[in-house]
Amino acid sequence: MIVLALGGSVLFGDYEIKQFADVLNEYQGKLAIVVGGGKMARYYINLAREMGGDETTCDMIGIEVTRINARILALALQDCSPIIPKDFEEAYLLLKNHKKIVMGGTFPGHTTDATAALLAEYLKAKRLLVATAVEGVYDKDPKVYSDAVKFDEITYDQLIEIVSKVEAKAGSSSVIDLLAAKIIQRSQIETLVFKGTPENLRRALKGEKVGTLII
Repeated sequence: MIVLALGGSVLFGDYEIKQFADVLNEYQGKLAIVVGGGKMARYYINLAREMGGDETTCDMIGIEVTRINARILALALQDCSPIIPKDFEEAYLLLKNHKKIVMGGTFPGHTTDATAALLAEYLKAKRLLVATAVEGVYDKDPKVYSDAVKFDEITYDQLIEIVSKVEAKAGSSSVIDLLAAKIIQRSQIETLVFKGTPENLRRALKGEKVGTLII
């Protein structure tokens, strides 16, 4: 069992959804995919804020967008549940009859990465894959600092330390948010963070070296 966190900005970025779907269809094992909201979610969240919506309501709107994205991806996958699970128990039950499930967000305040980490913990997954917009985990935000250094392999404790330092800097964001990092640490699940391209995804599913390995 592998759990994949596929951010909306990755899924709706430089590559076509079908390119990711083709790679996912090559994988013959059990696969649970958590899809993010991307630009569309941010658009509706900002619109909701302008209308006076509170943050919980904005999160709920974002979750609905992730579920639409999940439904789109599920259409392109083979042996995938046509039902988009809304919680982890439903995902577990659907995986009894399907090789793949795709879902969006579950709880307000949780990112795609945190949801995927919780799902991996719940399903006792062998590995968590996190497809992102950068090459892996860095000592600081590579989008802000040109001298940021990428790690090939780190421990769970090092992940917490790195994420805490990066998120403490104004204007910087970590490749994995702190909540997701803490879930990964407590569950001790092997995690691979990599740049979300179809070829990198293929390599990650095969267990090849790519991005940053967290063990």
